Amino acid sequence: MTKRFFIAGTDTGVGKTYIACKLLESFNQQGLSTVACKPVASGCETTKQGLKNEDALHLMQTASIKLPYHEVNPIALQPPIAPHIAAEQINEEITVEKLINMCQPVLNCKADVLVIEGIGGWYVPLNDNETMADFVKALDLSVILVVAIRLGCLNHALLTYHAIRACDVEFHGWVANRIDSDMLAAEENVKTLSNWLGRNKLVSDFSNDL
Repeated sequence: MTKRFFIAGTDTGVGKTYIACKLLESFNQQGLSTVACKPVASGCETTKQGLKNEDALHLMQTASIKLPYHEVNPIALQPPIAPHIAAEQINEEITVEKLINMCQPVLNCKADVLVIEGIGGWYVPLNDNETMADFVKALDLSVILVVAIRLGCLNHALLTYHAIRACDVEFHGWVANRIDSDMLAAEENVKTLSNWLGRNKLVSDFSNDL
């Protein structure tokens, strides 16, 4: 059975793609087959082959099973704004049901590990009534939380952690991503988060839980 992980973040720009790719690399090195998906992406660039997202391209390159771009990133939006607003601007609507249907090729792919990267934070809206959290819950995905270690990370991490638990989905673990090398008391912040969120699971540790 495929292990399916959803990479959530405490916010946008916290390193979800970086961590997702590190996880994929780790699984690849163990001889496990991997596939990746970024269901929704905004801030896509126009190319001769259509809209492309840099994060989705990194996931494509790292996964061991190569899928066409439109299967890795089924909803690509150009404006670098919230996905439901970007979709409204082109008279489109994103729903959980529609998104799951569009992700069927990757969901049905025979791989040992599937890594799905979210967009923005946990509760990013897809429409007026649904968020990415509803997508995760509908698919019963196991969540890995990426915490950007920077000023304010404690509050953001705890809020996101409790929001994930409130959705009644599996919280697989979390990763401390040090994006601010000059942050004061970084070690103390990680220690505090470990006390609240549990053991800090580094990339190399995730394979032990498969």
